[in-house]
Amino acid sequence: MGFGPFLRLEELAPDVALIQALKERWDPECHAFLFPWGHMVPTLEDVVRITGLRVDGQAVTGTTYTSYQEPVERLLGLEVRGERSSLVQRTVLQASLGVVSACRQTGEGQAEHMERMTDDARAAMAEEEGEGADRDLRRFLTLVIGKMILGTRGDPVGCRFLPLLEDLSGVGNYAWGAALLAHLFDSLGTSSRETGVAGFFPLLQVWAYYHLPSLGRGVARRRGAVPLLQRWRFCRDKRTLQRQVTLIHDALDTIPFGHVRWTPYVGEDDATQPWVQRGRPYFGRDIWLHCFNIVVPLHHRLVARTLGLHQAAVEFPTRQRAWERPGRSFRGIQQVTDWTVWAREQLDDWERRGTEVVSKATSDEDYFRAYARKYGPQLDPEGWISSLEGILHSTIQQRDDLQAVVDQLRAELDRAQQMVGGASSSREDPGRSVLEGQLASVAARVEDALTQLWEREQELRTALARTTKLEAEMAELRLRPEAVEVARWRQEAEAAARW
Repeated sequence: MGFGPFLRLEELAPDVALIQALKERWDPECHAFLFPWGHMVPTLEDVVRITGLRVDGQAVTGTTYTSYQEPVERLLGLEVRGERSSLVQRTVLQASLGVVSACRQTGEGQAEHMERMTDDARAAMAEEEGEGADRDLRRFLTLVIGKMILGTRGDPVGCRFLPLLEDLSGVGNYAWGAALLAHLFDSLGTSSRETGVAGFFPLLQVWAYYHLPSLGRGVARRRGAVPLLQRWRFCRDKRTLQRQVTLIHDALDTIPFGHVRWTPYVGEDDATQPWVQRGRPYFGRDIWLHCFNIVVPLHHRLVARTLGLHQAAVEFPTRQRAWERPGRSFRGIQQVTDWTVWAREQLDDWERRGTEVVSKATSDEDYFRAYARKYGPQLDPEGWISSLEGILHSTIQQRDDLQAVVDQLRAELDRAQQMVGGASSSREDPGRSVLEGQLASVAARVEDALTQLWEREQELRTALARTTKLEAEMAELRLRPEAVEVARWRQEAEAAARW
């Protein structure tokens, strides 16, 4: 069914502070994180590489019902929590698999814990055959999908996907990894006052470990292991949750643009990851993600830099209320809803594999200016610092690209001169002399452009330093009245104490 790599993942301790900090940076309007250096968003490539789950195939969608009592009784032999519910008690589901409690016993290591649960489950399942064995398999899949891949808050397990498990031979045809990403996007859009997210949180952790290594939240282990989640463990922090979240936000606000890793998977050996090869046709595309009543867009065009392209100034997305489901509380249980009809246009987009992301931009400068105009007040009071930092970073990238071109042209010119020098005279082979002159002319023009970029870089650095200093002075001026007021209160308190 394609769950093998996912089921072999080892436990990853949750980094609650990192997840909360990322959630507070999430913009539900464009479904992306907002950072000083621009948008960032987990993509289908991140999902398949980190979790090993399939992101190609049929969309995880269908009909949602007002009650799931009948399919739960028929396919699982269990009961739902209430008449109008799609939740099953986790403890009841585990007990039906012969694993009453998933908790470790005192002094029990992870290996011993897994061996004990495996033995208990095998003993219970050995007694089943035929339809009984199929029922056990559906129970297990319900626990894995409903508690891990499409996890809900709290203890109960969701089973809205249960109709897709009726035909066990077709379960492996669905894009469960894409459904995981849709579910995660939807959870990130909830109130920031709710700590954590529903869904498979380790995806966010490892995504941040790869793309934002300067945060130092993860520790590398098991080099070369796949899926990539196996290569990391959480570096535990004993400080309070609020303190950690504050420090992470401070770090995100000060990370140099050049320290962000847009293409962390370059050089990976895809031959050991067949699930990556299958999902490649869905990489680098704007596409709609489906998980029954959750239908959300993946705006890959906002992160063209993950494809090694310059980021063009694109129109920033807004909500499309004309089609969206009516309110976050609508979960498909108020009425029978066929989501293949309700979101037909978005489902067609998935079946066409979305739209390929392309960019003809030669720098990120226009994007940074548009980004600062749109989100500047959220990132810094005036928006100028983020804009200047972005333009400066784009200029440095252009400078480095031009320097590489100059080096290549100089090497070609040296080879041409050696070829001309090897001939008896330039008159005997005038073509080589002409080639030498052309190369020298092109190299001179490129070096002139490089010199101009160096000058622009220095101007931007000066402007950035001046703007940063000005903002610090303005902040100090804003604080002065508060400091005077505090001093006055302190004097009055001391006078009152003496009295």
